[in-house]
Amino acid sequence: MTDVDNDPERWEPAPLGEVVALLRGLASPWWVAGGYAIELAVGRAYREHGDVDVALPRRDQLAVRRLLVGWDVHVAGVAETTLPWPVGETLPRRAHDIWVRERPGGPWRFQLMLDETDGEEWVYRRDPRIRRPLAGLTVADDGFRRLAPEVQLLYKAKDPRPKDQADFEAVLPILTGEQRRWLDDALRVEHATHPWQARLRT
Repeated sequence: MTDVDNDPERWEPAPLGEVVALLRGLASPWWVAGGYAIELAVGRAYREHGDVDVALPRRDQLAVRRLLVGWDVHVAGVAETTLPWPVGETLPRRAHDIWVRERPGGPWRFQLMLDETDGEEWVYRRDPRIRRPLAGLTVADDGFRRLAPEVQLLYKAKDPRPKDQADFEAVLPILTGEQRRWLDDALRVEHATHPWQARLRT
């Protein structure tokens, strides 16, 4: 049975600028992720966006939940429907996908992703052998930070959808040799072989 109040299809993404303005009140690090991270790297709009993704270290989850007091915040992906996330509650490790909206029953407005860390290293959730210094994980943009495109492509490489392939095609020409090598190495660790690797080596 579908919970109409928590309909996973009912998204009306907030403008990216509004989400960035809200999260500027967060003292801990955070960064724009998802398709917008790729679009910002490319420097032009080239497709529609169905949501707005922002990521932050899992260790800072309580700080972001306090910032969002007054918002309706839910955990997705750990049950058949989304589950409310009360202020002050530490989420289990399996919970990493957070949906946010202004009020119960309203449309979802943006998504938070909790990333794993080990000290000052980012740890890839799907394969902890893939790591990277937090200091080199993101790129400065217009008053905020965005996920480095090669790292975002790694997330998109698992069963890429048409929009993920579009993101790969759009950003590939501007990836540096270092960025290409990092993604090639990471794909080899997680997937052994991947269709994108030949293009990265060209």
